[in-house]
Amino acid sequence: MPQVILKFEIFQIFWTVHLHLFCEESAPSFLSYRTIIGTPVKYEKILYRSKRSWMWNHFFLLEEYTGTDHQYVGKLHSDQDRGDGSVKYVLSGDGAGSLFLIDENSGDIHATKKLDREEKTFYTLRAQAVNKLTGKPVEPESEFIIKIHDINDNEPKFTKDTYVASVPEMSDVGTFVVQVTAKDADDATYGNSAKLVYSILQGQPYFSVEPETGIIRTALPNMNRENKEKYQVVIQAKDMAGQMGGLSGTTTVNITLTDVNDNPPRFPQSTYQLWTSESGETGSSIGRIKATDADLGENAEIQYNIIDGDGRDMFSIVTDKATQEGIVTLKKQLDFENKRIYTLKVEAANTRVDSRFLNFGPFKDTANVKITVQDVDEPPVFSRPSYVMDVHEDMNVGSIIGAVTAWDPDAANNQVRYSIDRHTDLDRNFNIDSGNGSISMLKSLDREASSWHNITVIATEIIATLVNVLKASTYKAAHYFSKTNSSLSNYNTASILTRKSGFSRREMATYFLPVVISDSDYPIQSSTSTLTIQVCACDSRGNMQSCNVEALILPAGLSTGALIAILLCIIILLIIVVLFAALRKQKKKEPLIISKEDVRDNIVSYNDEGGGEEDTQAFDIGTLRNPEVMDTNKLRRDIIPEMLFPCRRASPIKNNADVRDFINHRLHENDNDPTAPPYDSLATYAYEGNGSIAESLSSLESAATDCDQDYDYLSNWGPQFKKLADMYIGKDTDKDS
Repeated sequence: MPQVILKFEIFQIFWTVHLHLFCEESAPSFLSYRTIIGTPVKYEKILYRSKRSWMWNHFFLLEEYTGTDHQYVGKLHSDQDRGDGSVKYVLSGDGAGSLFLIDENSGDIHATKKLDREEKTFYTLRAQAVNKLTGKPVEPESEFIIKIHDINDNEPKFTKDTYVASVPEMSDVGTFVVQVTAKDADDATYGNSAKLVYSILQGQPYFSVEPETGIIRTALPNMNRENKEKYQVVIQAKDMAGQMGGLSGTTTVNITLTDVNDNPPRFPQSTYQLWTSESGETGSSIGRIKATDADLGENAEIQYNIIDGDGRDMFSIVTDKATQEGIVTLKKQLDFENKRIYTLKVEAANTRVDSRFLNFGPFKDTANVKITVQDVDEPPVFSRPSYVMDVHEDMNVGSIIGAVTAWDPDAANNQVRYSIDRHTDLDRNFNIDSGNGSISMLKSLDREASSWHNITVIATEIIATLVNVLKASTYKAAHYFSKTNSSLSNYNTASILTRKSGFSRREMATYFLPVVISDSDYPIQSSTSTLTIQVCACDSRGNMQSCNVEALILPAGLSTGALIAILLCIIILLIIVVLFAALRKQKKKEPLIISKEDVRDNIVSYNDEGGGEEDTQAFDIGTLRNPEVMDTNKLRRDIIPEMLFPCRRASPIKNNADVRDFINHRLHENDNDPTAPPYDSLATYAYEGNGSIAESLSSLESAATDCDQDYDYLSNWGPQFKKLADMYIGKDTDKDS
């Protein structure tokens, strides 16, 4: 506990004052002061000073005291105090009597509550020793300071809860981003309580922070905004120089990568198709194209230019600043009949290029634009803008005085119909042939009445679109039928006449005939309709019987579609039957054994359950696996054998014959066996060879013969076979009895 103790030690002729100072940074140091009184002592360089009874300057007190008793600060003592209780100590100044109390008899100073250095770092007080009886001071009043020592009770706090920063994309490693700053309310001059170290908790490996300065820098090269634009970095500031046990605080830094021009423009497709009408006005827009640029703002600004193509003189392109699109506009008037398709090569380039990224490739791209000119139905064009015709006034009515010529400038080259604007020929002096444009006289002319006649001739295009889009029967109808001219006297009606005879419903039952009706006045108004003509069945007298086409073709009432569907089903069924028959025929020709690996056994299933070991009439399976069977009296498979269980005889193969001889012998037997199957089969020989002299002990083998056998030798085999010997020897005894 920091304290200052004033101690007076009396020597012969001098005073020694030891001032005990307990500092934070070092061990207590002792300062010694001497005052010489009386006869001088022969010392070298003796300092003579006046007598001082009080020697202190500072008291030190730790903050945030947590004890239950009052915190001890220090002790005051005067050399005038003889210990007889006549001197009392008085304290005044900051907090005296409330925060700091002094024992008037002993001079001990205590703090009544815990102190906070961050609220007040030191307190200035005054002390005085007073005679209790007289109330007069025995020492002059002295001033001292109680300084509050710091402890690490405050965590670092950043100046901002959240920082916002930005750095250009593709920056080099170590590029400055932002500096964060934290403050610690503890005493920076005392220990490491306020010595901060910065570290990064979140944001690696993209960013790093300098431990001492809090400067954040980039840690990865070539960070691309197009891949990731925003990053959130968490920075920690920790006191006690970052050591364990230190307090810490954090802040969040939101970092955005700003854009640089590191991406060239690119067309999403290599060819664009545009259409425009030949009647388009100069300067009008015919379409838009756009190249994409992953950059933003001015780094994504694009300039479009036509660099090649046969349409450079006919079209131009401008850039829409708002959308960064290229607008293709018409520079000159188009003519469908002259040229129908134009090709442009368009270039899109960045307006601002960063030289640092030129190695990323050319910051431009090209695309082809194909423009198709669409035809517009233009009016007929006369061969001359005006015609002058000379007419003699004595010419007869109906005489032709001249002709005009007009044609359709469109690619369809439709026929032209001529008419006279009756507003310019109110007296109807002239007439014009609607087909060839020849003008004739309807009345006699009188030069003296009028020497000039100005008339206007109208050329009208006859559109035959309806006829072109109808079915093939329309074309036939035009050849098979004709109409008579309509007239006012016939009440604007027309008659349809046939051009041939002998119509057949089997050849064609329905005809579609387009009919165009128009008036003769200007402007000519017309409409088109389709007349459906059906061929009907008639009797010998010409009376109509039926006009139903389907009834003629399918009396059962089925339509043509249904008939086709039925026919297809029949064909499919026939194909299936033929394929099935072919597969069956192919199966019959297949050999029984397709390959060497395919071996089949002759298996006969009787569905009978055997009687076990006691069934002596069961099939002797031992004969299939023991080579010591008889080769004579072989049982035939096609007749009932006379003896089910023949006596066992020695095998013709003796003396441990080789396995090859045994197999050859078996093969010879099967080849000469009259009861063998009529096809190849696999004969399995589980040849065991000549084994133990005791031969087989199987109960199945034992039951395979009715011959007598001596089992006495079993008693010589030892105790392991005693039970077996008792069974068989006892059985022979019973049989003899």
